[in-house]
Amino acid sequence: MSKPVIITADSTCDLSPELLERYQIRILPLTILLGDDSYRDGIDFTPDDMYARYHSDGTLPKTAAPSVQNFLDFFGSLTEQGYEIVHLDISAELSATYNAAFIASQELEGVYTVDSRMLSTGVGLLCIEGAECAARGMAAADIAEHLRSLTDKVDTSFVLDTLEFMWKGGRCSGVAALGANLLHLKPALEMADGKLGVYKKYRGGINAVYKQYITERLAGKSVRPGHVFLTESGEIDPAVIADLEAHIRSLVDVKEIHHTRAGCTVSSHCGPKTLGVLFLNE
Repeated sequence: MSKPVIITADSTCDLSPELLERYQIRILPLTILLGDDSYRDGIDFTPDDMYARYHSDGTLPKTAAPSVQNFLDFFGSLTEQGYEIVHLDISAELSATYNAAFIASQELEGVYTVDSRMLSTGVGLLCIEGAECAARGMAAADIAEHLRSLTDKVDTSFVLDTLEFMWKGGRCSGVAALGANLLHLKPALEMADGKLGVYKKYRGGINAVYKQYITERLAGKSVRPGHVFLTESGEIDPAVIADLEAHIRSLVDVKEIHHTRAGCTVSSHCGPKTLGVLFLNE
């Protein structure tokens, strides 16, 4: 008799508590480091906490991957309950998280790890796909192989309101950040080959840019209708989000649009008012 399959992921998948509950996805949080203090991403420390700290003293956190032992404890608690596990992580090109998960998986039976090659709800899309496969009775090894075959079909991108946080985090120069601000440029980033890079720079007010970015990102794509994510890093007017959801529905046939907040990992690099439309291509 086959064992039940559970989908797990690290906290960078940015799925809402409601979606985690709905699909019974278990999360292992990354560690947020602020000076000598450490917090669990999304549990002890949220993006709103991070912004408040940044505005008070200019401090931005660093993130640390779970250790191999963290993963052994996490996976072991589930395998002891009789589960087989399909686990997804942020791209191995961006974090050591996947490597730690893979090493831990080699010491346990029934644990299958998948390098999503994505971040944020790009990982979340694969988590939901995996959970839906498990609900249909697919075996864990087959789910893992299926998800690996889908990583190049995930469309993950974001548009940023400011380069201030990337500059503070050492991911772009002060000159580039200043130039973008002076020219009112809004850089758009996408995941490609497991890495995040700038693919376009928009000009103008951010609310108009959101709509232009979404229009162009969806143009000519064969979007899978099941799930589209509208993921933001906070400080965007809910009325703007509602308008953008309606705009997405005017462009593509979609059953569900999930509005989610990015966690500390994405938000600490991209800053507030970052927004992405993420989906699976046919």
